[in-house]
This record gives sequence, structure tokens and C-alpha cells, in this order.
Amino acid sequence: MSEANTSETAAVSIRHLSKSFDDVEVLRDVELEVKTGEVVTIIGSSGSGKSTLLRCINWLEKPDRGSIHIAGQRIGVHDDGRPMPVRELAKVRAKTGMVFQGFNLWPHLNVLHNVTEAPIHVQGKSKREAEELATALLEKVGMSHKHDSYPNTLSGGQKQRVAIARALAMQPAVMLFDEPTSALDPELVGEVLAVIKDLSAEGYTMVMVTHEMAFARAVSDQVVFLEKGLIIERADPETFFTSPKTDRVRKFLENHDNPSPA
Repeated sequence: MSEANTSETAAVSIRHLSKSFDDVEVLRDVELEVKTGEVVTIIGSSGSGKSTLLRCINWLEKPDRGSIHIAGQRIGVHDDGRPMPVRELAKVRAKTGMVFQGFNLWPHLNVLHNVTEAPIHVQGKSKREAEELATALLEKVGMSHKHDSYPNTLSGGQKQRVAIARALAMQPAVMLFDEPTSALDPELVGEVLAVIKDLSAEGYTMVMVTHEMAFARAVSDQVVFLEKGLIIERADPETFFTSPKTDRVRKFLENHDNPSPA
């Protein structure tokens, strides 16, 4: 399949992506394709470039080289190299929903308004339409009973579930999760993972950076291992966790209690 056709049909298509900070090359000629409805998990050691790759997908980090297409549309620059105007970039970026480690909720808005803010002001939805959507999404993530609450009254797990609802409210082509449980107390991790697992079962397209190996094995269609900015192995979860091809991945899994399927 040609690159053009691949870019048009994939939810995310990344070609020859490179990114440096100062003189350190964090991503090196990365190529990755995520099909619609697929869950791709990115794992690797700290500093391997996982979060940078995720942030490049929606242009929160600007790559030095390469191309990224979201649902068939290139993000950030045009094919002739011209930078994408701010409004056009915002439209393409809206095809992604980003869930951060640190929740990033607006502290001055209650739960309902956190979820309705972007659909109203970015997508131009009416207040009624946005609130109906937000109510349904808060129900989906088990937070409908907290719609009038403010972020400072919520637990970490509750904040992250609201953040997921907020990202879903833009009805994105792909959901991006950057270590969504890393800031949570251990007893709160399960409630967030359960929501993400439900989304995967419903067919949402997702790219997720995580250190939860058992979870990655349970929900992924494809597992990608990143090392020093390079993809050194990728496979379906059963193959990845039972028959890794490289010594580096075998050692990583040995040190992370290679899990049985959940």
C-alpha cells in the first residue's frame, strides 16, 4: 500500500518522524500506523521517547522531520512544507482526544462545564447539545453523580475519569493516553483502567503510553516497544509478551513481571 493510501485509511499514520531536544535525538525515524478501532500500546523505559511521540501526534510537540496524518489529514504542515495556520491546526488537532498524566482539568469550572467547554467554544455546539453529550459521557465513565462538583473535591481517579469524558466530548478519531494512571494512588488505578478497557471494547481507536503491563496485554491489538527513540519491536500482545524477538524486550519484561493475560 502506498504512503498516500495508508495515510488516507489509517486513524494515525506516522512516517519518518524525528525529534530532538537540544543535541539529543529523542525520536529517530519512527514509523507507525494505527488502524481505525485499534488499540496500540507504547511501552519502554523512562526517557525512551514515549510521551514525546504521543505529543507529536497532536502537534503539542513539533517534530523536526517526518509526517503525521490523523484520519487521512496531515497535521502541522502542508505537503509543500508550509506551516498550517492556527485555525486549521486546531481543526485537525480536534480529531485527537488527549488524556494527560496530571488531569489538566480547569479548576474554576465544575465537572459538567469542564466537559462542555470545548464542544461549545471549539465545535460551536449549543449549550443544550453539549450538556446532553456531557451527561451521557459522564454516565459512561461513572461520574454523573459528580457533575456539579469542582476538581479540588475529587479523588485522582475521579479527576482522570472526568478528563477522559472531556476528551471524548470532542468525538475524536483517536484517543491518546499519556500514562493515565501514573499520578494515581494504587487503589485508584483500577477504576481508570476499567473505563479505558470499556472504551476499547466499544471500538474506540486508542494510542496509549503505559507502564501497566497486564493491562497492555489485555487491551492491545498491537504493542510497540520504544528504546532511545527507536521502535525496536512491535507485535500483537500474545506474541510480544510470550515470544519477544529481541534481548532488550526480554530483559525489560523480566524486570517488569511479565504478566499473564487479564
